[in-house]
Amino acid sequence: MDKWNYFNYFTEIEEHFWKKRGAHLLVSPLDWAIMETWQRAGVSLDAALKGIDRAFDSYTRSRRGAHRPLKSLAYCTDAVLETAEEQQEAAAGAPPRRSQETSRELFARDELRAYFERNAELLRKAAEQQEGVEVSLSKFLWEMADKLASCEVLLEAPGTLDLEDLERRLTILDEKIHAALLTHASEERMLRIKREVDSQLSAYRRKMKAEQLAQVEKQYSQKRLLDDYRLPRLSLYYFS
Repeated sequence: MDKWNYFNYFTEIEEHFWKKRGAHLLVSPLDWAIMETWQRAGVSLDAALKGIDRAFDSYTRSRRGAHRPLKSLAYCTDAVLETAEEQQEAAAGAPPRRSQETSRELFARDELRAYFERNAELLRKAAEQQEGVEVSLSKFLWEMADKLASCEVLLEAPGTLDLEDLERRLTILDEKIHAALLTHASEERMLRIKREVDSQLSAYRRKMKAEQLAQVEKQYSQKRLLDDYRLPRLSLYYFS
C-alpha cells in the first residue's frame, strides 16, 4: 500500500462503501469506529476494499439482501479480517518488495500547515468552552493546541518531509487527548455513549468476536467524546 493510500485510508473506504451501497449517505459514528479498528489492526486498504466486496456479494445472495440495503460496515467485519489474514499468509513467503523513493512530497506543505492551524484553532475553541467548567481540561487543551502549533516548525526543515515521524508525533497527541477526555467525562456522559454503541451493535453482535466488539466499542467511545467536545483528530489519516 503506497503512502497516499495509507493516509487516505478512511476516505477510500468510505467512498467504496457508498458506491457498493448505492447511496451517498453519511457514515455513522459506528462505521468510523469500525474503520479505525481495521486501521489499528494493520488491515491494508486493499484488504478492506476486497473484504467489503465479499461481504456485499454474500449479503446480496442472502434473503435479506433481496429486500433491504446493507446499512453498516459492521456486517463487513468478518469478511475484511478474513481477507487481511489471507493476504498476510500469501505475503509470508513472498520476497520483500523494494521501496520506491520519490523526490516528490505527497502533501503540499502549505496544505499541511493549514491543517495544523485549523485543528489548533478547534483545540483552542474547545479550551475556551471548558474555562469555568473543567479548568484542568481547559488548561490541557491549550497545551495541546500549542504542541500542535509547534509541529509547524517541522514543515520548515530542508529536504524531504519525514511524514512517518510527523505521524508519530500527531498520534501521541491524539492518544493524550483521548486519555484526558476519558478522565474528565462524567459517568452520565459515558453511560449515554455506552447505551448508544450497545444499541447500534445489537444487530451485529453474533457476527463479531469478543475482541472485535471490544475494539469497536472503544473506538466508538473515543469518536463520540471527540464529537461531544468538538475536537478534531490530529493524525494524518484524517488529512484530506
